[in-house]
Amino acid sequence: MSALENRIPIFVLLSLALCAGVWADAPVSWFKDVNPIFKRSCNGCHNPNKLKGEVDTSTYTGLLKPGKHGPNFVAGQSDKSLLCLQVAGKEPEMPKEGDALSADEVALIARWIQQGAIDDTPTNAYSTRITESPVYSTPPVISAMSFSPDGHYLAISGYHETFLFDATNLTLVSRLLGEAPRIEGLAFSPDSKVLAVAAGAPARFGEVQLWDVASASEVHAWKLGSDSLFGISWSPDGTRLAFGGVDKSVRVIAAADGHEVLKFDNHSDWVFRTAWMADGKRLLSGSRDRAMKLIDAGSGQFIDDINKLLEPILSMARHPREEWAVYGGTEGGLRIYKAKENQERTDANNDVNQVRSFERQPGAVHAVAFSPDGTLLVAGGAGPEVRIYRTADGARTATLTGHTGAVFAVAFSPNGDRVFTGGFDGLVRMYDPATGHMNGIFTPIRLIPPPEVVGN
Repeated sequence: MSALENRIPIFVLLSLALCAGVWADAPVSWFKDVNPIFKRSCNGCHNPNKLKGEVDTSTYTGLLKPGKHGPNFVAGQSDKSLLCLQVAGKEPEMPKEGDALSADEVALIARWIQQGAIDDTPTNAYSTRITESPVYSTPPVISAMSFSPDGHYLAISGYHETFLFDATNLTLVSRLLGEAPRIEGLAFSPDSKVLAVAAGAPARFGEVQLWDVASASEVHAWKLGSDSLFGISWSPDGTRLAFGGVDKSVRVIAAADGHEVLKFDNHSDWVFRTAWMADGKRLLSGSRDRAMKLIDAGSGQFIDDINKLLEPILSMARHPREEWAVYGGTEGGLRIYKAKENQERTDANNDVNQVRSFERQPGAVHAVAFSPDGTLLVAGGAGPEVRIYRTADGARTATLTGHTGAVFAVAFSPNGDRVFTGGFDGLVRMYDPATGHMNGIFTPIRLIPPPEVVGN
């Protein structure tokens, strides 16, 4: 079938629409009428993370940018608009997958273009920002936790916000309210003055927030990509931030202005963790594709997978003194590796960089952390308990009990005298790492009881 033959039906359709007088009726709305069609049928292949044909149909701004074959539409001329020509006809070129658009949907898009292709997207239409701090009747799930290097602050994730505590007396200092509803990662700058937050609104946007700790003010908030971001980490000199994402990439941005200085696309699945080597020249990433990848942080060049690919990686931490990194996996694996090239691995499928493998955990390992001196390792996850091990020989030294749900965050205090855990039940528990004794438990925020339901 020739291109002309395939295009004839759209002219017929437009003629029918004109005869019916639909052009003179109420104007077609981009936001209410056209965009929902694209969400259902087009955005899966045409979004910022998957620009087939270099076309983005997810927003008006994206659609306005010409694709690989030129402008997507010509306002006022639907019969000359590539968008209309590709979705109409006996055998439409688009969408490549799924059902073709209905005649009514094609006519609606054509009408919108014929009427001038006006953008009526409401102000803040894609914003998830809330104006007041949430009120909680139950504790929010704790997905991330971090101590400042100077030992003065403890940051704990909430819903749309991060709770900043005085680490000495565990009193709430500030509530850092941002736009993204889900907080996925927290990291203080090396000088403890700035808190970096990796967050997002699933399937909508990812966000990096920077907060001035002293004033509790948001310094920057950058929306990056179309889904959540994870595993944020600072370079040793405090000038760069690394993080992973649902888009399978590792990105590095300048902390001063958010400028992207590196994008690494060698992973084949979600990237949950990043960690800088002590020299600041190399970067390590951990992904659901089972690999810990060593990256040249200057050029973005892939150096090597440092591990044998055994299970999807959920958590990762760098040793504070050695060039080692530990990961926790979906199958309960807990292993330490040397962060170096691993060329011998392919010879006989050997795991030559492995330093130590620990006993299998009772479930997926969502959180790992080394003690400040690197002598101890704590791991928590889907199982009911958190375990502490001696790094030197892998022996378990303590078992932290009392959790009523999965654990997503663990952290040693900066002096190493306490271990903090948090997770699904929203409670922060404090333990003595030497004995495993729980010394305290608290909720990060005061709860407001829900109103009583009065029966008839």
